[in-house]
Amino acid sequence: MSVNHRINQFDFLAAADRIKPHVRRTPVVPSDSLSEKAGVPVYLKLEQLQTTGSFKLRGATNAISKLTADQRQKGVVCVSTGNHGRALAYAAKKAGISCTICMSRLVPQNKVDAIAKLGADIRITGASQDEAQLEADRLVLEEGLVLLPPFDHPDIISGQGTLGLEVLEEIPEVQTVLVPLSGGGLIAGIAAALKAARPSVKVVGLSMERGAAMAASLTAGRPVQVIEEPSLADSLGGGIGLDNQFTFETTRELVDDIVLLTEAEIAAGIRHAYWQERQVVEGSGAVGITGLLAGKINPIGPVAVLLTGCNIDMNLHHRVIAGEDVDLANSEEG
Repeated sequence: MSVNHRINQFDFLAAADRIKPHVRRTPVVPSDSLSEKAGVPVYLKLEQLQTTGSFKLRGATNAISKLTADQRQKGVVCVSTGNHGRALAYAAKKAGISCTICMSRLVPQNKVDAIAKLGADIRITGASQDEAQLEADRLVLEEGLVLLPPFDHPDIISGQGTLGLEVLEEIPEVQTVLVPLSGGGLIAGIAAALKAARPSVKVVGLSMERGAAMAASLTAGRPVQVIEEPSLADSLGGGIGLDNQFTFETTRELVDDIVLLTEAEIAAGIRHAYWQERQVVEGSGAVGITGLLAGKINPIGPVAVLLTGCNIDMNLHHRVIAGEDVDLANSEEG
């Protein structure tokens, strides 16, 4: 099956109609500081203001809404670095469906606590997302739960792609879109939605240097495992799955460039978001800003920067914006 044929199955317009009553249409604002830095108009899509604090609610809501009656009765399970788990727990609670979230020990406690408040059953297991996946697979096999993964699923991808539709509607002249990159559900959906309408739009994925699984897989030419390491961009951690069905091929075909960022650069992005843009953004959500500030992107304008999450531990945020040199790999947070 070709990649294009797969993408044609992602019904972005239908997903947008399906999730519209349940998600916020987040605002777009111009950034004078980044426009001056980049030399072209730069706009920020404030998706960190989404309910549950990240874009993940789009895909989770779309996937939950498409479950059969039998699947709803069984309940759902996922593996998460935090934001997908929170979104799925929220969507499942609204739909009256039981939900189990499997996470590794690397997931920040503030994200675990937020999921617990939504009433989900939490399983902390292993030191990586791949290890947590083993527990999710066991629950599917032994208890019959329905797996709704964080990225490699058509309903998740089409839900995330609705963000691309909004960007096109709000910035119709957009030429470059900067997208955080982890397992690829967001960037696959956005790239497919954007390029179906405007093939000339440049889509750039941004991730951290530490344990960027999709970048490593694209370099290898196949899905590969990476060692997860503590990072300020914790939501971008985790593998893409060695049996990846959708996001690897879609990213390989449709994404124009991949940019990797250091921890110091990510910290600078968080600081800029706060002091210059007046936005609280977690490391993974700030990587578009980071790429521009670091001079690692030569954008054609106008540029859309997706700020995708705000679920950062506020004590950590305070340290970063105060200028502390925070390296989670060498501190007790890691």
